[in-house]
Amino acid sequence: LSRQYTLIATNVPYLSAGKHHATLKEYCRKHYPDAKADLATVFVDRCLKLCPDGGTVAAVTPQNWLSLTSYTKFRERLLRDCRWHLDAILGSDAFHTPMWTFNIQLIIMSKGAPAAFADGTEGEGAVIRFVNASALKGPANKSVLLAESEVASVAQARQLDNPDKRVSAEELLSSELLEKMSRSHFGFGPGDMQRMRFCFWEIRDPGERWILFHGTVETSVHFGGLSHVLCWDGGHGALDEIIGVRKSGMEAWGKPGVAVSQMQKLPISLYGGEAFDNNTSVIVPHDSSTLPAVWCYCSSPEYNEAVRRIDQKLNVTSATLVKVPFDLDLWTQVANDRYPHGLPSPYSDDPTQWIVHGHPCGSVIWDDSAKRVAHGPIRTDATVLQVAVARLLGYRWPAELYPDMELADEQREWAGRCKDLTGLVDRDGIVVIPAVTGDANAADRLLDMLIASYGDGWSNGVLSRLLAASDHPNGTLESWLRDKFFAQHCKLFRARPFIWHVWDGLRDGFSALVNYHKLNYNLLYSLTFNYLRDWIARQRYDLKNDVEGAERRMVAAENLRLRLKAIMNGEAPHDIFVRWKPLEEQPTGWHPDINDGVRLNIRPFMTEHDNGDSDKKGVCILRHRPNVKWGKDRGNDPESAPWYRLDKGDRINDRHLRLAEKEKARS
Repeated sequence: LSRQYTLIATNVPYLSAGKHHATLKEYCRKHYPDAKADLATVFVDRCLKLCPDGGTVAAVTPQNWLSLTSYTKFRERLLRDCRWHLDAILGSDAFHTPMWTFNIQLIIMSKGAPAAFADGTEGEGAVIRFVNASALKGPANKSVLLAESEVASVAQARQLDNPDKRVSAEELLSSELLEKMSRSHFGFGPGDMQRMRFCFWEIRDPGERWILFHGTVETSVHFGGLSHVLCWDGGHGALDEIIGVRKSGMEAWGKPGVAVSQMQKLPISLYGGEAFDNNTSVIVPHDSSTLPAVWCYCSSPEYNEAVRRIDQKLNVTSATLVKVPFDLDLWTQVANDRYPHGLPSPYSDDPTQWIVHGHPCGSVIWDDSAKRVAHGPIRTDATVLQVAVARLLGYRWPAELYPDMELADEQREWAGRCKDLTGLVDRDGIVVIPAVTGDANAADRLLDMLIASYGDGWSNGVLSRLLAASDHPNGTLESWLRDKFFAQHCKLFRARPFIWHVWDGLRDGFSALVNYHKLNYNLLYSLTFNYLRDWIARQRYDLKNDVEGAERRMVAAENLRLRLKAIMNGEAPHDIFVRWKPLEEQPTGWHPDINDGVRLNIRPFMTEHDNGDSDKKGVCILRHRPNVKWGKDRGNDPESAPWYRLDKGDRINDRHLRLAEKEKARS
């Protein structure tokens, strides 16, 4: 390898610097400082050193180094010191061998400044040829595109005038870039997402410990990504214990802007000054009066196209988002036309957003003809029944609880109307689907909630539309509650349900809906020894009167009571384990901390058992098994973590502890 070579053609190895062994990292830093961010670029640099002047390197490399700011010096040096011949953009899914998909390129360049080549394209006339084969997936399709696609030619010297010396097949020069009137902020990385970030419906009260945490959206909307909260504790507490915490983006907090989800087509939403995660970047204008123009530009196809000209990386880097041309006068005109009354105040009918009004059938929309937020038509979509059940069980949304939350007037009006439904809310957070203890059955109580919500707009036709929307067109409210509600609830609320459906494993047996936020030891006791007791007494009465199925229902209910008693006691495997708490702070019996989140607290209710029905082996106390995993979380804990020695730093959740050892540690 001490020789020199006229041509080097290779697929270089790829490995980002964060995964380098210390020896390799130091070697790359010392000998290839401009290329050190990835082994691939180090190899490109090394290959060029193996060439004499005029020697050529043809390499398969990742595409990201053409645009990432960490390679700015590397690009500048290669543009000045090498003659670039061809850059064939392959995009993702280009390898025959199975591997993680990412954007790659075929690049050919020769060592020596462009002026040194006597090929008719000397100096300023040198051009880079580009071929784009990224549109289709698979190596075979890309081979065809490489042979048949048009070849674009761009002056090599002009690339040095691009923002950060980014290499692109298009001219990127502009008198004004978006970064001149705004700044892009990278999001907060809490280091341990499973511990620090929860859905807002998992915790009892945000208080001072939790702050709102803006996330990504799948499509561009005025308001979205508003589902999470971050365990903040004043910026200390657990954040000081976790490896990998990145308190980024705090300069943007409290300022209005545009939240950009760093994925594919760069969907956006309006940003209201909250903390935001590291899959999101926030563009904050220096002058807030230009926000409507920035919003209109970023929500247009032109913005995504402009960003993709300079960065084809799947998750675009935050700095790139403002290094694009921006015509303020043009987009101000667009904003004046689209938003003559200004950008909208927060509104949403989505129950997974903290700004939702919380009314079962209320609707607030953007009226494009009036160009303002307005009341929409009364809703009959699948979320209506979900919200109505939650209200019946006593759940209320943040927009109802916090009068200082910024909301559109129409949104606030619907939140106020929720007070009219207060008299129908269950007193303790347990609603049994069959009638027991003198209460009406759940279906009748839910029907009363719906009738009160719709008022004069109620009819049997509305009920039919609600059931059809909830994938139960030929059923009843009762059968939907028994068979469909909980699975749909888990799907809507991202496998973090806050209304739990407890049952005995029989479709005609005991079933109860329980508000997780109210499910303390006393409420579980009431469910076990009051509601279930009355149900079992009824089955014994029916058994004496030879009612068909009574014995089967009685046995199933008694088995359920035994399992609920086991959860109350908390002996393994019906225990709760919280991996960030030491032994003496682990819950004993059913005394959960709601702020530990649904994922950990739901485990005792998901313990498998045999209910005696040969067709239903391995069922659990819940009507449907939410997609909850307790395996190893990503990342590593510090040596100070309570279970570091036992798990060697791994974040293990699926551990069972004996009640006696927890009680001993407490004493």
